Amino acid sequence: MSRRPGSPAPAVALDRLTARADRAESLRHVEVVPAREARSTDWPDWLAEPLRSAWAERGIPRPWEHQRRVADLAYDGTHVVVATGTASGKSVGYLAPALTRVLQARGPRGQRGAAVLYLSPTKALARDQLSALDALGTGVRASTHDGDSTPDERAWTRDHAEYVLTNPDMLHRSLLPGHERWSRFWSSLEMVVVDECHHYRGVFGAHVAQILRRLRRVCAAYGSSPTFVLASATVAEPETTARRLTGLEVVPVSDDASPRGETTIALWQPPFSGLAGENGAPVRRSSGAETADLLTDLVVSGVRTLAFVRSRQGAETVALTARRHLGEVDPSLSGRVAAYRGGYLPEERRELETALRSGALVGMAATNALELGIDVSGLDAVVVAGFPGTRAALWQQFGRAGREAGDALAVFVARDDPLDTYLVDHPAALIGAPVEATVFDPENPYVLGPHLCAAAAEIPLTEEALPLFGERAREAVDALTAGGLLRRRPRGWFWTDRRRAGDLADIRGTGGPPVQLVEAGTGRVLGSVDAGSAHGTVHEGAVYLHQGETWVSEALDVDEHVAVLRREQPGWTTSARELVDIAILDEQQHTTWGDARLSLGGVRVAHQVVSYLRRSTPGGDLLGEEPLDLPERTLDTTAVWWTVPAERLTPVLDRADLPGAAHAAEHASIGLLPLFATCDRWDIGGVSTAIHPDTGMLTVFVYDGHPGGAGFAERGYAVAAAWLRATQETILSCRCAEGCPSCVQSPKCGNQNNPLDKAGAVRLLDLLLEHAPDHDPSSEAGPARA
Repeated sequence: MSRRPGSPAPAVALDRLTARADRAESLRHVEVVPAREARSTDWPDWLAEPLRSAWAERGIPRPWEHQRRVADLAYDGTHVVVATGTASGKSVGYLAPALTRVLQARGPRGQRGAAVLYLSPTKALARDQLSALDALGTGVRASTHDGDSTPDERAWTRDHAEYVLTNPDMLHRSLLPGHERWSRFWSSLEMVVVDECHHYRGVFGAHVAQILRRLRRVCAAYGSSPTFVLASATVAEPETTARRLTGLEVVPVSDDASPRGETTIALWQPPFSGLAGENGAPVRRSSGAETADLLTDLVVSGVRTLAFVRSRQGAETVALTARRHLGEVDPSLSGRVAAYRGGYLPEERRELETALRSGALVGMAATNALELGIDVSGLDAVVVAGFPGTRAALWQQFGRAGREAGDALAVFVARDDPLDTYLVDHPAALIGAPVEATVFDPENPYVLGPHLCAAAAEIPLTEEALPLFGERAREAVDALTAGGLLRRRPRGWFWTDRRRAGDLADIRGTGGPPVQLVEAGTGRVLGSVDAGSAHGTVHEGAVYLHQGETWVSEALDVDEHVAVLRREQPGWTTSARELVDIAILDEQQHTTWGDARLSLGGVRVAHQVVSYLRRSTPGGDLLGEEPLDLPERTLDTTAVWWTVPAERLTPVLDRADLPGAAHAAEHASIGLLPLFATCDRWDIGGVSTAIHPDTGMLTVFVYDGHPGGAGFAERGYAVAAAWLRATQETILSCRCAEGCPSCVQSPKCGNQNNPLDKAGAVRLLDLLLEHAPDHDPSSEAGPARA
């Protein structure tokens, strides 16, 4: 297989990374994924000649087999989802039928006779796709419709564009509410492309599913019934994900016929730093610092490398650190590394992408803005700082190296948390396991209700239209009518409120309007934080890091959603202390493991931030605790919970040890659930208690952090035996003595990780799992309501 001239082979590059003696134990596992040969076929006879010629000029004389399969299905009007690897040419599969339909349907004067709607999760990806369309030179009129579009551009797109590129937010807030102005577009719509559809999961996925149902309803009103083509990185059961999103039966295409070079995969765990963290626990070197070092060494070796970092600030820090290290080795190299993240101006992003493609940049630290389909070719290596949430996302990031069938090096750098620790200790769970099923519940009542209001505002709802929105639609409409948001008339249900109906749907699932961060004295808006996290991050007295600068919050106005900050270096950090209570509303399902009981149902979670701790920097010494007077917040959601009766606990655990054992098991299980459900640990929460008033027993809860639930707890219930065994294995395999961030400590614990009993958690999980099944009978069923 080929690689860029002058660049070392992946095995050689890895040897250079491990040459230092202090890195000997960091490399935990190496696996080589063999190369794959391409399987090509002929273009279909129906393909428009301008497309055949354009692709031939760009070195694509024939399609791969999966591209032809997708193209034929979509051209024939069959809804299809293509789920193949990164750089497998998914776009050719849908562009062939889409652009052919447009060119075939043109009027005698070039009038629009057929239209295509393209949806992507990000503006950057849509702009990248637009550039690729323009480069084909077929004459198809393509345009983006997003937040960066001017009024004149939007008007031209509405009246003339044949291929419109947008995102779910703009579809929800602009195209669908203004459907009458877009009537000619809707009546000619032939195809809808939903790109990177695996990105739509959890509450966001539920919102997008309802938006697509509203789209289908508006199209029907104008006499069109478009074919849906969905594209995804490799995911489990792609047809199930596509069906949940669209409400349609969809044919999957997942046999990847594209070529692939040999990939060397390295699992890397940073060493202990020698520092002590909370409660004296040992702390490993951060994944960001380790990634910056690896990026430096790879760039020095001439290896073109992309480092994926989870946060915008982290990407900037990794790039800055690597530049500083490179400057110490060779000043000419420091300018050959840059950061790439959301928030840059479009022209800045384009310059960076061009520099990386051309080789002017040898290294880049990026957020997942470069994961979502943007075409970057010719890379030799990828370094991923921390598990990105799903195996599908990890393989997509790994796939950025070795494009054009070149060999590649992919390095996964573990964070200091239970999930990443489990993965480097159990490589088969990462490399040999199938990718996850996408989890979301389209009929979440907190999602369904607002979208029914939006649908009624677009076109009055009729009895015949309700099945489109799911089995719960009629129940939801009745509740909305009783609440005065909809009004029943002979022709259906009408929206009656003066507000924009679309404003009721919080598309990104942030839990309410964001809290604006305002600079004291000037009133300058610095940015915003999610409403759900504001109580714990920007309360009065909080020390807050924003764009590399330290700020102190003077006040948090809960009602006005504003926090006032001043720039200051106080010499300490703060952490909020939170009280959490949970009540069971209903038990929807349960199973028994001997005397233990596993349940799934509705819960009400009450949160209240009551104080904050100040700790010195550096050192972390406790300086004091300051009380806070903030209101309690409640969340009605879905939880999975388990109980163990007292008579089973007494012979194994002292009564005084129960709270610490349950707390440690709760933390570790939250850390491991993302391995089994497509979520982040910040999407879920937990509560544990030695005796819960609703069960009368020791109970551990893990709940979805979104109103109504997001499907994560349901997935946890379905795979509970495997999930909780992995939790126990993580605690057992951790090399700390009494608990650390790699096993039972949590960075978001409202009780400052106290009490925690690592050994007690292992004994407690032993009792729970003693009679657990070897295989979860519903482990492949997904959410109960999916």
